[in-house]
Amino acid sequence: MSWFKADMHLHTPASGDYEEPKVSYLEWLRQANAKELDIVAITDHNTVAGVAAIRREIEWLARLEEQNRLNDEEKVRLDEWRSLANKILVLPGFEFTATFGFHILGIFPPETSVRHLEYILLNLNVPAEKLDIGSTETGAGTEVLRAYQIITEAGGLAIAAHANSTHGVAMRNFPFGGQTKIAYTQNEHLVALEVTDLESRSRSSTARFFDGTKPEYPRRMHALQGSDAHRLVVDPKNSKRLGIGERAIELLLPEASFEAIAELLRSTNFDRTRPYRPQDKPIDHLAVAREEGPNQVQSFHETASVVGGRQAAVLADLCAFANTDGGVVYVGASVRKGPVKGLTNLKAVQKELQAAIAERLQPQFEVRYETTQSENAQVLRISVDEGDEKPYCLDQSKFYVRNDAETSLAVRDEIVALVLENAGINQGGAVEVVSVAEKTATTTANASSNSRRRRRGSGANTSGTANSSGAANGSVTANTSGTANSSGAGRGNETAASPSPTPAPAPQPPVSSDPFDLPQVGVEIVASENRNGVNYYVVSDLRNGRSVSNVTRKGARKLWNYAIAQVEDHPVDTSKIKWKGDVGLVASESRAGKVRYDLARRNGKNIQVFYGVTEDGMEGPWAEFVGK
Repeated sequence: MSWFKADMHLHTPASGDYEEPKVSYLEWLRQANAKELDIVAITDHNTVAGVAAIRREIEWLARLEEQNRLNDEEKVRLDEWRSLANKILVLPGFEFTATFGFHILGIFPPETSVRHLEYILLNLNVPAEKLDIGSTETGAGTEVLRAYQIITEAGGLAIAAHANSTHGVAMRNFPFGGQTKIAYTQNEHLVALEVTDLESRSRSSTARFFDGTKPEYPRRMHALQGSDAHRLVVDPKNSKRLGIGERAIELLLPEASFEAIAELLRSTNFDRTRPYRPQDKPIDHLAVAREEGPNQVQSFHETASVVGGRQAAVLADLCAFANTDGGVVYVGASVRKGPVKGLTNLKAVQKELQAAIAERLQPQFEVRYETTQSENAQVLRISVDEGDEKPYCLDQSKFYVRNDAETSLAVRDEIVALVLENAGINQGGAVEVVSVAEKTATTTANASSNSRRRRRGSGANTSGTANSSGAANGSVTANTSGTANSSGAGRGNETAASPSPTPAPAPQPPVSSDPFDLPQVGVEIVASENRNGVNYYVVSDLRNGRSVSNVTRKGARKLWNYAIAQVEDHPVDTSKIKWKGDVGLVASESRAGKVRYDLARRNGKNIQVFYGVTEDGMEGPWAEFVGK
């Protein structure tokens, strides 16, 4: 494997809006070579005229050579074409304008004929009379999802061009979104999103948004960057008008070939792409990760020594990542401020971890190792993908899951959900709800990683409403005296009935077609039961849609404990909720380096409360409260 420098969004003079129309195609390829690019793609607007022009010139010179008719100048040009072609993989393609003006890159194998490429454009409804114009506008065009399919079935790679900006399928500042945005960015025929903020450290960057941790966007997307160059070099008067290779990507490949690129972009190996940085200005990937801190898909450990249980903590994280969304573990660095400690004998640490992983984690899963240099210290970067043989366990009996920045032992309902998911069994939403005392509760188990994280609309948590009338109805109530039990008895009292009665479900809200009807992360307390003076809760995790029963305040993990503490000690006063229509802000505060929000939603006469929501889970109407 080697890192190859690539720029797969480049225009030539064949594009109608090219800024230097007198530039020759040989000059164009010379500049790609000067920028030390290993792979380039020609992606003119709705045309392959640039590809055709290059091939015509080379074919003409080669024919003159066969006929011994080359003059000295032509021989130099032909030799240079051949030399550059041996150095750079040139992939033919185009930038197609779909309906509503969305731009899609289609990139194909180098041997693809011009006739075949033009046939694809015709199939995409580019008018025949516009095939050589290179215009950004083509008329009716083809719908986005259909365009993905046509490009893929024709043997190409469909990549969403500048997805996060103008004409991008992520639909920033677009008048509609919701299910359309999900479909345009999660479609099976789309292999990657090209973004303009790949190096952004913001928690709202496009790559982080589509990292697979959001319930409505369960498919993690490869994020690439390209120059979208309409000139040879960057405009000295406008640095946003980039030249060839100014915003390149690096790909870890066995060879520079279309097949290797396709294999990578169709895989779940997300650690084999990175933004290119010049050697004199290298990006410190560890520094970026440390600034982001521990989260759903990354963790940090200063050592992996057996003494003190450090190695076990690393193994627990790897197990949790394999059971959840995949992730990266950095060994040799903490997230505390100050210098990076690093590993003095990185190879020995890696060898010990490899042996421990093989011995203690079951079943086996692929683990990738990479050395990361930061502040003259070496750190071991270990990455794993979400596994397909769940549940994974440590030492035969310890099942771990990842929730935000916390690795925790999975509780019974989570283990059951992992087993059912692996078996492909879909229970189709909430199962029968009976008394928590009888050890059953609302349980959702979905069949695949896609359906596992897909939100249920507003009809998900039928017993999870809080109503202002004070009737418990098997749920936690808002604006009451602070009790949290289904019988209405105060905390510390036992329920009157024996055996415990079945909690009556709250009124079922209508199912919404809006995927952001609920927050995408955080938790909701959907039911409670008091047994022998102890409150037991059903907690719904908004990230994956699973409900976990028999949760107590004492034994709850961090976010669950916070939610239960709020319910018991600080019941919501509905008169103080800051409403925006039917959604409201209860409170917000910074905890563990993140701003977390407690939110509410009206559901008829009832009010649902969602605790510990971060801005990553606030889309649609919830985005109104970010930063407040």
